[in-house]
Amino acid sequence: MSEPRMTPPSPPASGGHTPPEDLVLYAMELLPADQTEGVRHHASQCPSCRAELGRTYGDLTAVALTAEAASPSAAARTRLLEQVAREKKVIPSAVAKPAMKPEAAPRPLADFGRGRGSTLIPEPPIVPSRRAPAFGWTGWAVAATFAVVSGFLYMDHRALQENLAAESSEMQRLNARAAQSHELMDALTDPQAKRVMLAPKTPPRGPVAGVTYNARKGTLVFLASNLDPLQVYKTYELWVIPANGSAPIPAGTFHPDEHGNASVVMPNIPKDTDAKAFGVTIEDAGGSDKPTMPIIMAGS
Repeated sequence: MSEPRMTPPSPPASGGHTPPEDLVLYAMELLPADQTEGVRHHASQCPSCRAELGRTYGDLTAVALTAEAASPSAAARTRLLEQVAREKKVIPSAVAKPAMKPEAAPRPLADFGRGRGSTLIPEPPIVPSRRAPAFGWTGWAVAATFAVVSGFLYMDHRALQENLAAESSEMQRLNARAAQSHELMDALTDPQAKRVMLAPKTPPRGPVAGVTYNARKGTLVFLASNLDPLQVYKTYELWVIPANGSAPIPAGTFHPDEHGNASVVMPNIPKDTDAKAFGVTIEDAGGSDKPTMPIIMAGS
């Protein structure tokens, strides 16, 4: 004889979906035991009810967070309050009061052989405790614990992202500096680079400077020393004088430090510009697009 097959609980009859108030009670673990299995089975097969149950869990979690964290969104709070307002009211069954027996008349102690005139009052009846079951708050405790753990995980994830962004920015800065250093070393050590010394024509102990220039790559490094200080509204400017006779090309402005030293490193010069000479002039602050005579330092 074959065993009878177990059939799953039938889905709710309200349009084929579980009522929202039953989903709220199920999420809070307040649904009666005889309906819990039916809601669980139906939610596992119904995507709509399963999604609504997920939103309900999210609303409960958001409300639980309001105790210590930020307030939930207005939409989540409104939806939860509307569902709670529609939920079934669980009315506990009335506790039957024990029938009170009529108070017995005092019994003479003489009946117990202790003499006449004294009485013995009977003990009061024992009333059973009416403490509410504690398992009703289990759902809220689980939701609050889940919310706290989610908050810690979110903060750890955000701190990790910030650390990664800072490390990525530092790595990009170091790579840029390494590229500049490599380009500078290549400009100084390239065998095709020209090296020119610039010095004043008259004073033998005046300022001196040197230029390393690579016409093919358009790279230039200028180093000077023993320069005289200038007024604040004046500046030194370096010039590249092309070999084809075209106008001089400005190669950058500079001010000497307290020791008279200055430099111009990797200015923006067009590639393949063959230079005949280099010169330095004194211009107004901000530089000029053509040199102002005289040229105080020159070299070719």
